[in-house]
Amino acid sequence: MAKEGITPRAKDYAQWYLDIVRGADLADYAEVVRGCIVFKPTGYALWEAIQRGLDSRIKATGHVNAYFPLLIPKSFLMKEAEHVEGFAPEVAEVTHAGGEKLAEPYVIRPTSEAIIGYFYAKWVRSWRDLPLLINQWANVMRWELRTRPFLRTTEFLWQEGHTVHVDHDDAERETLMILKDVYADFVEKEMALPVIQGLKTDKEKFAGALRTYAIEAMMQDGRALQSGTSHNLGQNFAKAFGIQYADKNNQMQFAWTTSWGVSTRLIGALIMAHSDDDGLVVPPRLAPIQVVVVPIFKSDTERASVMSAVDAITADWRNRGIRFHIDTRDHVTPGFKFNEWELKGVPLRVELGPKDVEKKSVAIAARISLEEPAAASADEAAAKKKPKSFVPQQGLTEHIISLLGQLQRALYDRARRFRNEHTHEASNYDELKQGIETGFVRAWWAGSREDEEKIQEETKATIRCLPLDQPGGTGKCVYTGKDADKIAIFARAY
Repeated sequence: MAKEGITPRAKDYAQWYLDIVRGADLADYAEVVRGCIVFKPTGYALWEAIQRGLDSRIKATGHVNAYFPLLIPKSFLMKEAEHVEGFAPEVAEVTHAGGEKLAEPYVIRPTSEAIIGYFYAKWVRSWRDLPLLINQWANVMRWELRTRPFLRTTEFLWQEGHTVHVDHDDAERETLMILKDVYADFVEKEMALPVIQGLKTDKEKFAGALRTYAIEAMMQDGRALQSGTSHNLGQNFAKAFGIQYADKNNQMQFAWTTSWGVSTRLIGALIMAHSDDDGLVVPPRLAPIQVVVVPIFKSDTERASVMSAVDAITADWRNRGIRFHIDTRDHVTPGFKFNEWELKGVPLRVELGPKDVEKKSVAIAARISLEEPAAASADEAAAKKKPKSFVPQQGLTEHIISLLGQLQRALYDRARRFRNEHTHEASNYDELKQGIETGFVRAWWAGSREDEEKIQEETKATIRCLPLDQPGGTGKCVYTGKDADKIAIFARAY
């Protein structure tokens, strides 16, 4: 049974998602600014946690952070025709400033290849300057017609890396390293969400790119969510913006560039992959608050003894890396607190009252059940009881650290099982059409771009990627019947 105010997923998945965003206090609609949202403190704390996890990985691979202008001269965007064509419907322009019409309009960045390309052309002179490895944390704007909080909004937050290299192979190594060692590693280890790493088809690649790679995750309705992309831009942008370097023979060469990014849609992925009808579920490694402590007392005397015990049990938690909050509010009941923190997805709740003080124990409730056999979906998990356990205060810190690790693993295992159970093999088009009704479809592919477009028109499914992990061998294309040597993943997507 769904928590009050939460529409059951089985009844209306889209409304359930919006109810979680509202109920967990993640965001509000910015009605006065078309298609935008306000990140409320709980939602922004999740983004900060995502930033920390990604930023540390990005810097560990030798990249540094910088910041470039929000406004881009429109002529810059026009230099790369394919890039402009890809973004033209989404671009917002600034035509007036200071009470006067501008001689040249500015574009509010939909992405920053154009403005960064201009500066890279100034900075790069010699092969000794390469590789140039820079990342930017920023906001961008795309004039979306249909929006949904975190997943698709007019303005959103992201990171975008932009690098310059001496040749194709170095750019390709960069592109794949970011995909595997930064994006996939973060999403799987911190977000507890398994992903498929793969190559986008020409139809689905980034406008102006030579090659686009992506990580694709399955949501609880069986749809795919593109959770990060990494682009080998070839020499397209270097030629458009004059990014050249003198090689070791003092000959001028056009550089090779890459770009890559993930955005606040990862918050949407988190909600849709893990949450249940009781509210948000946050993996412990990502959770801004891993443990909430709820002291329970009725009198000042009880309060003093309970709070003394709370201080004692939490004394070393910060030093042990446990992120916690003590809920000392007097104007709401313990039951209200339990419900609120469950709705906000805090992994563990510790309760401590007068009797617990006497017994030198605490009550612990986990946000999801750890009973075996583990549930294969959030629906099954929500149906299981989430019983409290009573444990001694002695050794509590180690017990909590162990529980947080178990919860992290349980969420990843549950998401992986769900994906496996909702991934189908198709040997013909009818099987493909049947399979995408409930999840992903793996099938041999040797079709054309026109074939892809026909499949999308008929089924609303697209090729999400050609997995990097290919089985080898050959088969018959699921659509054309031609000989094929690549497996493709088909799915409907957000």
